[in-house]
Amino acid sequence: MSQEQPQRPQAEQESIKYGDVFQVSGELASQPVAPKDADTAQAAECIMLGHTQKGGPAAVMQSAADANVKRGVLSREDVSEAVTQHGVCISQSDVAGSRVITEALGGEVLGKFVVAEKEESSSPPLSALSPISVTIGQALESVAMSAGDKSVDESDAAAIQAVENRATGRSQVIPGGVAAKAQSAAINNARTVAEDKKIKLRDVLADATTKLPDDKVVTEEDADAAVAAEIRNKADMSTYTGGVAASMVEAARINQKLK
Repeated sequence: MSQEQPQRPQAEQESIKYGDVFQVSGELASQPVAPKDADTAQAAECIMLGHTQKGGPAAVMQSAADANVKRGVLSREDVSEAVTQHGVCISQSDVAGSRVITEALGGEVLGKFVVAEKEESSSPPLSALSPISVTIGQALESVAMSAGDKSVDESDAAAIQAVENRATGRSQVIPGGVAAKAQSAAINNARTVAEDKKIKLRDVLADATTKLPDDKVVTEEDADAAVAAEIRNKADMSTYTGGVAASMVEAARINQKLK
């Protein structure tokens, strides 16, 4: 009687790669879908659409990344080379009056979808400065969706102040503005023990565009300012996934691609 083949240990299982879930080729097809890849895609969709697309590339990446973590082949902090080098690029075009969104990674298209008319109201308002570029206010509002559950801390407040200053051209905190609100939240949270009593990023940033007296299209310099401010105020000198700095970096990358 033939013996059954022993099952492979979970940690030795094959990872789910981009070629398994998307119609892509080349080097990307052989790269495992990593958790930080999914986080980046979700942040990009939030910036462009105001939400993550149900069944869209970010959702597919999240499912694949979660499976890779459960199989023990990747950790929550892993990121693919494709995302590190290229980021997730989202572009939009108008076809017969419909808004067509294309998501790509490393020059490979991950997916295309049409934003339905009923979804338009939940999308961030297009910049008056450039109809296809992301502004600082829009990028801040996207954080309310990509990292809305995070309690506001000193690093968040510092990054928010940095980009508010970049948007308005002022060096001081604007009374009643988004940075003032963030600073107040950070102080409150530092004195609060119960996590459920702390003020979250969504509470501070959901209406960011209305609290900015001036706005501007996000540039690489704006993103650099956010990153510098955030890491200066964190013990581990890192940025928070989907947070203020990360969203500014993604917005700057999107704007650069749209030029």
